[in-house]
Amino acid sequence: MSPKLSRRVRIANEILMYLRSTKKYSNDIYLQDPIGIDKEGNEVTMENKLPDDKESVMDQVATQFQTLILQEKMKKVLKERERIVLELRYGLKDGDELTQREIADMLGISRSYVSRIEKKALKKLYDEMGD
Repeated sequence: MSPKLSRRVRIANEILMYLRSTKKYSNDIYLQDPIGIDKEGNEVTMENKLPDDKESVMDQVATQFQTLILQEKMKKVLKERERIVLELRYGLKDGDELTQREIADMLGISRSYVSRIEKKALKKLYDEMGD
């Protein structure tokens, strides 16, 4: 079992044990409720036990905003093929990042040509963003 999965299983088990132990007392459970004490004597809450794998809402909004700005710059300074290569390479449309080989196969060109297109497009964007 992977360490990440193992951690999630332990967390899920702790939550389940806590829910079972408090079920007889109350149906209301809050993330800020204390569920125990850690080795240093600090109070532990349900919120502390939940994994924090996702970005905060503020980070998500900032990322979306920056992506919109980037896409506008891409439309302004890149040729269509350059834009397509960057969108596929960095998952800017659907989140799926493709390898240069996968892009080459999709576009019917060589991997080295995809590499040159990517490098040239990134330089154009870098130059545009510097302004």
